[in-house]
Amino acid sequence: QVQLVESGGGLVQAGGSLRLSCAASGSIFSIDRMGWYRQAPGKQRELVAGITLGGITNYADSVKDSVKGRFTISRDNAKNTVYLQMNSLKPEDTAVYYCNAGGATMKSPTWGRGTQVTVSS
Repeated sequence: QVQLVESGGGLVQAGGSLRLSCAASGSIFSIDRMGWYRQAPGKQRELVAGITLGGITNYADSVKDSVKGRFTISRDNAKNTVYLQMNSLKPEDTAVYYCNAGGATMKSPTWGRGTQVTVSS
């Protein structure tokens, strides 16, 4: 099994930056892709960005315009860690951010417990 632990969330003023980290452990050889999702109060969880083992990134169409140029997903395979660099944060970025890992041999995707990001105006 895969375990995911997120960190790096917190309270920041609008315009500030945060870097979220997601460290994977366990059966990491089964992971093909990882991603960041977010869930704002009263809203459904939505994909923000994903990255493959080879480093190919994608940003969800639903958030692409709002995060373009501000959010960057990256990964360090040596550390089994995925990052989400978030700059120029806006109050509407406030949400719980979840890390997700999936792979062809995994029975189902694995989720972390989430990390709260709060952006004050």
